[in-house]
Amino acid sequence: MQTVQQLQVKKGNEVHAVGPDASVVDAIRKMAEHDVGALVVLDDDKLVGIFTERHYAREVFLKGRRSPTTPVREIMSTHVMCVRPEETVDECMAVMTDKHVRHLPVLDQGKLIGIVSIGDLVKSKNADQQFVIDQLVQYIQR
Repeated sequence: MQTVQQLQVKKGNEVHAVGPDASVVDAIRKMAEHDVGALVVLDDDKLVGIFTERHYAREVFLKGRRSPTTPVREIMSTHVMCVRPEETVDECMAVMTDKHVRHLPVLDQGKLIGIVSIGDLVKSKNADQQFVIDQLVQYIQR
């Protein structure tokens, strides 16, 4: 079973972040620039929240708020579900399913070292399944 740490070796540890005082429009621009669906919110390198496309849709767009004048701190989630590098892909998927989240920051001894998305986990599971299929096909063809 693949761990978050093994997954990060393949995908990298790049984390895109924004400060809590950044405007929502700046956060959305950054997400578009990096083609990501979430940004961690850091205040002096401390994880204080997470901002996602879902936050924008529900807390800005649907409520008629203005993106250029609304700070991220007003709409971000401050209760952030996180995982450790030694947790498995299946454990992460269970957390995401149970807590209805699509992104999990990765903390190692309290330090932010990455982020995993549901897409990362699905790719990992698909690769694992393809490996098993290939092994079974090779076994059958012997």
